[in-house]
Amino acid sequence: MCGIVAYIGHREAYPVVLKGLKRLEYRGYDSAGVALLNGGKLKVYKKKGKVAEMEEYATGKDVSSHIAIAHTRWATHGEPSDRNAHPHLSGDGKLAMVHNGIIENYMQLKQELLNKGHQFSSDTDTEVLVHFIGEIKQSNDCSTEEAVRIALKRVVGAYVIVIVDQDNPGTLIAARKGSPLVIGVGKGEHFLASDASPIVEYTKEVVYVNDYEIAILRADELILKNISNEIQTPYIQKLDIELAAIEKGGYDHFMLKEIFEQPQTIFDSLRGRLDAKSGTLTLGGLREHLDVLTAARRIIIVACGTSWHAGLVAEYIIEELCRIPVEVEYASEFRYRNPVVGPGDVIIAVSQSGETADTLVAMESAKEKGAIILGVCNVVGSSIARLSNGGVYTHAGPEIGVASTKAFTAQLAVLAMIALKIAQAKGSISEQRFQHLLEELNDVSEKVANSLQLNDQVKAIAEKYKDARDFLYLGRGYNFPIALEGALKLKEISYIHAEGYPAAEMKHGPIALVDENLPVVFVATKDSYYEKIVSNIQEIKARKGKVIAITTAGDATIPSMADDVIVVPEADELVAPIVSVIPLQLLAYHIGVSKGYDVDKPRNLAKSVTVE
Repeated sequence: MCGIVAYIGHREAYPVVLKGLKRLEYRGYDSAGVALLNGGKLKVYKKKGKVAEMEEYATGKDVSSHIAIAHTRWATHGEPSDRNAHPHLSGDGKLAMVHNGIIENYMQLKQELLNKGHQFSSDTDTEVLVHFIGEIKQSNDCSTEEAVRIALKRVVGAYVIVIVDQDNPGTLIAARKGSPLVIGVGKGEHFLASDASPIVEYTKEVVYVNDYEIAILRADELILKNISNEIQTPYIQKLDIELAAIEKGGYDHFMLKEIFEQPQTIFDSLRGRLDAKSGTLTLGGLREHLDVLTAARRIIIVACGTSWHAGLVAEYIIEELCRIPVEVEYASEFRYRNPVVGPGDVIIAVSQSGETADTLVAMESAKEKGAIILGVCNVVGSSIARLSNGGVYTHAGPEIGVASTKAFTAQLAVLAMIALKIAQAKGSISEQRFQHLLEELNDVSEKVANSLQLNDQVKAIAEKYKDARDFLYLGRGYNFPIALEGALKLKEISYIHAEGYPAAEMKHGPIALVDENLPVVFVATKDSYYEKIVSNIQEIKARKGKVIAITTAGDATIPSMADDVIVVPEADELVAPIVSVIPLQLLAYHIGVSKGYDVDKPRNLAKSVTVE
């Protein structure tokens, strides 16, 4: 969740880490802080609120240093406050540490330290850990590196930590288990961050730290060791992102920029893979596993949040085209309920960041039981990509807005291609149907671009309904998960209570909510469920509900019934969700903006959920 950035080298460190915090703020914005070595002494500046609050607090203070660690927080242990902000200091004040993760046995460690006379100034598990490391260092008269190694053998939980030591001013110590950490390798300098966005401006050469690895960094040296103190060879990779991809580019918000990037990001997801003219589909990450996929007894899709909704759409597509049973699981539930998984099962893990904690644990458990694991994620080199047997990257580019938009449509495109590839290999789809769907996917970027031209119309509808207390989103078939996604986006961005339901389930409870004040959004594009959803709209109108309908061009029936209509281009029902979700993203965005909220940083949320 939290964002970590650190620097050691020839530059002034504070401007580097400050800019890095601003780029990582989507990971958490409850508080922020920085620790620097200045004149041989540790100086810590931290403040509740967004990075700008900390920046203002540090204005005019001496921040000169060539080594710094910094943190932007999403609160777990302890409420957002100055005292709970990172970095935290060891008992003797000589170690400063930032931390992303949760130390599950911190209470046990804290009691041991209290018994030894330690005093704590925060409510965090992080302060307990840095005190524990400091205690080990003092009592064993050992190096910080060795103290970290000893401490982490006792720690239960997930972490990335970065430590600066007042007595060793030329070195940073970092370690990782279960949370992401990237090291940027420059000339006479090193950068550390939770993802590549603070690094890309300075270097394209990076090392992704693995679980149970400890990094010792000096300006001109990087040493990687495992927790058993064995030297590891750093694997340097080239970043494939550009600086422009993580900047707003003239848009008011990252969310709006990313919504409007979707014609390109969907095209990028398909590029080099789908060739409608030649009738070919190439997915190199599946090539070695096609026999397993075609023979699979079932496919289990594990995901969280928006990615779970993408999985629901994929369930419909895979079962129809491949005739393989599909289950879609919340990773947070799947990891704990002892599911029946074994050889013959295929797990598809879907995650934008590739670091979602619950999804990673679910994958590890299923892999141990003999299942084949495929990853669908957006971040090259992420934990899910490395844990998977194979998979497909979405190539949506960095997504900075906390509410996922372009990553979702890229996931839909990739999952559709996976289904088509399996169906073709299995022979469960006719060549004519296969070619038709290739052409439909090939055309979807243009249809999304056409849907984005509705922005002004959607903005006017948003203004009309921005003060509603509740919303209901309804859809059937392939559009039911899109109704769920539309409701989630509205909740995330505008803080309006919204629920998504299969339209036919409305009569089993939610219809009791309908009155003249309730906006009901129908995802009602032309498909095999069309006649049924027309009846559902009539049921809402009979109870004076306000109907906002997403319809297909050429539909004359639903526009005559609805209060507001948003018309999107026609598409095959397997592909239509990629198009029909666009106005729902815009609706949530404009309602949130009209209510004066920061839609890029909605309250209580963070982009990448790397803790339970």
